[in-house]
Amino acid sequence: MPLTKLQFKPGINREGTNYSNEGGWFDGDKIRFKSGYVERIGGWQKVATTTFDGTCRNMLNFVTLASENFLFMGTHEKAYLEDGGTYYDITPLRTTLTLGSDPITTGTAGSGIITVTATSHGAKAGGYLTLAGATATDGITADQINQNFEVLTVAANGNSFTVDTGGSASSGSTAGGGSSVTAAIEIDVGLNTTVLGNGWGAGTWGRFTWSSGAGSLAGQNLRLWMSDSWGEDLVANIVDGSLYYWDATNGKENRMVELATVAGASGVPTTVRKVMVSDVDRHVLCFGSNPLGSATFDPLLIRWSSQESVTDWTPTATNTAGDIRLSQGSEIVTAIRTTRQILVFTENSLHSVQFVGAPFIFGTALIGTNVRIAGPNTAIAVNDIVFWMGQENFYLYDGRIQTIPCSVREYVFNDINRNQSFKFFSGSLSSNSEVWWYYCSASSDEIDRYVIYNYLEQVWYYGTLTRTAWNDRGAGNRLFPQAPGTDGALYNHENGLDDGSVNPPVAVNAFVQSADFDIGDGQQFMLINRILPDLNFGQSTATEPEVKFTMGARNFSGSVAGQGSTSGDVIRTSVVSGNDNYTKQLHMRLRGRQMNLKVESDTTGVKWRLGAPRLDMRPDGRR
Repeated sequence: MPLTKLQFKPGINREGTNYSNEGGWFDGDKIRFKSGYVERIGGWQKVATTTFDGTCRNMLNFVTLASENFLFMGTHEKAYLEDGGTYYDITPLRTTLTLGSDPITTGTAGSGIITVTATSHGAKAGGYLTLAGATATDGITADQINQNFEVLTVAANGNSFTVDTGGSASSGSTAGGGSSVTAAIEIDVGLNTTVLGNGWGAGTWGRFTWSSGAGSLAGQNLRLWMSDSWGEDLVANIVDGSLYYWDATNGKENRMVELATVAGASGVPTTVRKVMVSDVDRHVLCFGSNPLGSATFDPLLIRWSSQESVTDWTPTATNTAGDIRLSQGSEIVTAIRTTRQILVFTENSLHSVQFVGAPFIFGTALIGTNVRIAGPNTAIAVNDIVFWMGQENFYLYDGRIQTIPCSVREYVFNDINRNQSFKFFSGSLSSNSEVWWYYCSASSDEIDRYVIYNYLEQVWYYGTLTRTAWNDRGAGNRLFPQAPGTDGALYNHENGLDDGSVNPPVAVNAFVQSADFDIGDGQQFMLINRILPDLNFGQSTATEPEVKFTMGARNFSGSVAGQGSTSGDVIRTSVVSGNDNYTKQLHMRLRGRQMNLKVESDTTGVKWRLGAPRLDMRPDGRR
């Protein structure tokens, strides 16, 4: 019998059954498609061995006039500027207290835990503060005391707290510290997961699908930061919280401050859902805000500063500050900037916001109703096209709203934890024409999966990975996409071939598996004698990179265990004139009505792309 070439349609298809997808791929992990062929994705390496506190769910790359290349990182505990693997703490302060004489008391001998007396300090266990100006006390050095600490416990009367200095008290129960001790107390930490409310009316109407769990109570969503650059400076807000400002001229060692406290500030919003800078016309916009002169939050109100001003928010006859309220929906979920307009999503509608000039400054237009978005970070603009994850489908807007045909839609939305939608996020990988969405599977409260849309080839694929935010290749020396993990580390992706979360790096386990195929609609059995692989091991760093081929067989579509399998390893032996020399053929003997092919790798230093392998197979009767 002549050899049979195996050429499968690009992308993964889970919309039908395994058998109905004959000629396609049915499952995979850590793979992508290029020019119709499947290959393993790149690896990831830590940016630095240093780590940050909290879970980062917002990042922004910007460059100062002094050519400092910063990555803003907002976690549920802190706010940082990352520069060259160093994390500068710019978390805003809630207050700074000058303490009384000798406010520090050591604990037991040999312990580094101290009690700090600070009347009405307002700090909470798990929060952070910085002690300064203290002298050595009971064998614990001044350097050990004058640091940033996480608060361990707070006294019931609220007048003292404990921290661990890491030192060792000589005697214990000794007071000291001197008369110049200060405590700079940071804003309270936020939640790292969404806590749902109980009962009718816990969330806004339409936030979740019918018969789903109650929405989140006010203040019970996990902490999310939103951020944008104002020239070389930074504006940021906590979702449904305060608006903050970081001035580059003060240096990276200085913290953000509330924008309302900056010199010359007027009418600055105090509660904001999302801040954004309109680049062309140079306004700062807040989507969801309290009206001027009121502390009541309006989830449909859009406010903006005067042109070329980050501090002037009070409308006058001589400035361009103002506001407008959307006419549809009950709350703004998020907003996305394109070159032509800003798209604003409510829980059930999509609006366009555009600069129109005096006297109105900004105008709005309703684009569509019954438009739903999965979460605040699940939309992204790529080449002026906006892609987003809805609650039951994927969409794009390029002048009109379109549903993106998705071959893995049921696979994604039938196994997803919608209660943690605040954690879902999107990111682009422009070098591969991909949009990634990270989400929580139904059994997980943390991100553990991703789904990818290749908008150039219009195919879908997915995998498993824990990341919490994403920044595509940035400015200057940020040559790789960057993403933080839940381990407090920042990673360069598509960097190397291996999983650099540990030292030494380990293999990135990748596989792709075809749907079942047969001969003549399965009237006859097939007998497989051998397979002739077709691979490209380009970019592999292993001396003998290896890929495993497995042929599986079953007698009927409904067979669970199947009829068995046989496998063999394809190993590159040399490279001659740019061509890979590898295992020429794999001898197999397998019989069944239906067959499938699985290609996988689980060793370090391996990169592969699958071509068109061939099978030596023949009909083998009907019984």
